[in-house]
Amino acid sequence: MPATATDRVFNFSAGPGVLPEEVLRQVQQDVWNIAGTGMGIMEHSHRDKLFDRVLAEAIADCRKVGAIGDDYEVLFLTGGATTQNFMVPMNLLPQDGTADYLVTGYWAEKSAEEAALYGKVNLAFDGRPSKHTFVPKQDEIRFTPNAAYVHYTSNNTIVGTEYHHVPQAPGGVPLVCDASSDIFSRPWDVTKFGLVYAGAQKNVGPAGTTLVIIRKDLLERNPRPLPSLMQYRVFAKNESRPNTPPVFPIYVVGLVFKWILRQGGLAPIGERNAAKARIIYDAIDASGFYRGHARPDSRSLMNITFRCPTEEQDALFLGEAKKEGMVNLKGHRSTGGMRASVYNAFPVEGCEAIAQFMREFERRHG
Repeated sequence: MPATATDRVFNFSAGPGVLPEEVLRQVQQDVWNIAGTGMGIMEHSHRDKLFDRVLAEAIADCRKVGAIGDDYEVLFLTGGATTQNFMVPMNLLPQDGTADYLVTGYWAEKSAEEAALYGKVNLAFDGRPSKHTFVPKQDEIRFTPNAAYVHYTSNNTIVGTEYHHVPQAPGGVPLVCDASSDIFSRPWDVTKFGLVYAGAQKNVGPAGTTLVIIRKDLLERNPRPLPSLMQYRVFAKNESRPNTPPVFPIYVVGLVFKWILRQGGLAPIGERNAAKARIIYDAIDASGFYRGHARPDSRSLMNITFRCPTEEQDALFLGEAKKEGMVNLKGHRSTGGMRASVYNAFPVEGCEAIAQFMREFERRHG
């Protein structure tokens, strides 16, 4: 019997993640007939007036949510954050230049590997010896003088670590952030960044589009000849439509931005996310049974990872939780255990439900 009062379960998936229910209800309507046009959103041309409005509102609302000024472009691309792993160095890293990478997880490793195809990569921090259980403090980072940029991944979904500060790049060096799994989860200052990118499918929408926020001066970098669809400046010049864009995902992302604004913006969203995570971490910390993967000072508010004393108990936990309507809790294969992903739209009731389940499971099996 599901733990919820409706036919929906508590979805702890690391991605694609849970979407706001009121957004899903609007999507149900607009897939059939949007704005009285007699057509669904997926049937509209990316050049007609309806999508002109959808796109313009999505960009305007993104700017409102993130307090993003006119000195930045807001772009919608495809290919996920994985494509940004190579688009960033293609556009920003000269072949004879060096980029600094802070390697704090699997996806940060992949970012550094892709960048090495286009120039020199300095691992300004390497978390592999510690199995990525923490993120570095400022004095643990070793920057390169005059680097082309500094790249970091703000939240690491596999082990469940997150920066609770923004690393400070050397003066004049752009800071690039892969914010795929924690973008718009708390207040931020966009002016600290040169470029931020995020696959939509965790905090701001469904899979299929990638949000890129880039400072306009960086559009002028031109380190090598590139195909047109690999250039940020081409997307900026053509309103994210140099070819047919992912109309439906952009539309849903726009609805999510409106939902965030209705919640009061990033300050209350951040407070709620911290409170949700604390419910589950308190259950871990009060227990002698569960063990977290991440160092406490680096714990993620988005992806809470833990395990039982044995793999057999992990499997039993997952099976019993599923029967109670709590799904997609299995941890990544490299860490094992459980992973509770509680992105923006995940309800606090789900956090309370799993914390209660954890206490009861420990009582019965500890």
